[in-house]
Amino acid sequence: MAPPPQALLARLHEANQAHVLRDWDARGTGARAALVAQLEAIDFTQLEALRVAKPADALPPRFAPVQVTPAVFRAEEKARGVDAMRSGKVAALLVAGGQGTRLGSLQPKGLFPAAPLSGAPLYQLHAEKVFALSSHYERAIPFLVMTSPATDTLTRTFFAENPHLSFAPDQVRLFQQDTMPAICPHSGRLLLEAPGKLFLSPNGHGGALTALADSGLLAELRARGVEHVFYFQVDNPLVKVCDPGFIGRHIAHGSEVSSKVVFKHDPAEKVGVLVDADGRCSIIEYTLLPKELAHERDDAGELRYRAGSPAIHLFSLTFLERVTSGSAAALPYRPALKCVTHYDPDTGATVPAPPASAPNAIKFERFIFDSLPHAERWLAVETRREEEFAPIKNATGPDSPETSSVAQLALYATWLARAGVETNGNLVEISPLYALDEEELAAKAKRLPPLTGPTILQ
Repeated sequence: MAPPPQALLARLHEANQAHVLRDWDARGTGARAALVAQLEAIDFTQLEALRVAKPADALPPRFAPVQVTPAVFRAEEKARGVDAMRSGKVAALLVAGGQGTRLGSLQPKGLFPAAPLSGAPLYQLHAEKVFALSSHYERAIPFLVMTSPATDTLTRTFFAENPHLSFAPDQVRLFQQDTMPAICPHSGRLLLEAPGKLFLSPNGHGGALTALADSGLLAELRARGVEHVFYFQVDNPLVKVCDPGFIGRHIAHGSEVSSKVVFKHDPAEKVGVLVDADGRCSIIEYTLLPKELAHERDDAGELRYRAGSPAIHLFSLTFLERVTSGSAAALPYRPALKCVTHYDPDTGATVPAPPASAPNAIKFERFIFDSLPHAERWLAVETRREEEFAPIKNATGPDSPETSSVAQLALYATWLARAGVETNGNLVEISPLYALDEEELAAKAKRLPPLTGPTILQ
């Protein structure tokens, strides 16, 4: 039986990580090769530096409420956005590396049934929007889907098994984000998921940007003439993918980064807050905004720091090339204390996840908001919560499947009422393939038959 490579063994002893080889002789050839590949990819000096580094200041030294441009777009802004899509200058980037663990599922969150009547999964709702936009504007909008090792296989299966979404060749491009090893917060030792298998976790939503660059997709987008990348996350079924007015305002302003904003009414709402930090855009996590500032109100009685982030951004390609080049210092790794179940090679036992008050692991992630302060020109653009933000994050309570379904049905009912369609109290779901927005629905309203029960328009 071949021993571990000597050079690797020396590195492990030097870094006090030789425990990961304790079950070496019990592993098969393939498992040993996989473990060696995992270990050789780790920079142990970087890992230890990240563990012992003092946390950077959580808050910008000076910041103020951000100026937000209105949700209503002018005709010329919409026309500019439409022209950009017709000209092939816009790509859509869906971040889908997470599993639905908080929803009671280990499948990709994108497979979670989200549509209120049909039960269509999140992947389908987003894919249908990109497909409908491409058909409407007669241009194949590049659809980039970031997965993780945990979600990649089933995500590829979904797109392969949905032939009704007849995307153009190479229009849908899946790519994986990187992973980082989890370590013990006290000793710095690598944690194992199972005997001979490191505990690796996705490197955060900010990993989408570095993975785009590392995969060669940024260079491919440049070669295809793409100039702007619309970024959104998988858990929000209401997002207006590649919103023409938003794109047009971004282009007219010469913005490097534009971010949509939903106004907070509850200081405790769990969304980050956009602020102006000495002329730069920054997002402060809801857990870090001081309580007195979170509750502070202006003369109109509105929260002063109310510009909540629904994680909808528009990046110029030039900006993405800049923040992912060189050492990628614009996207640092941030440590996060977590509670995980893992395997202990010293005892040969599985260690259950401890209570939340006693985390037993450090994970390292990159965050998309760390890129925003690097933009020279940026915009914060209001979007109405009822029109574009109904995330599915929790099994029950706020931001759950129930609250999202209620919001989706309420939006469709509003569209139908404004179009003069009488629903007679029946619930109606509108597929993106039938109508992407209120205007498209209104154009088809006269052809609708009487609604005599729950209806899915598709």
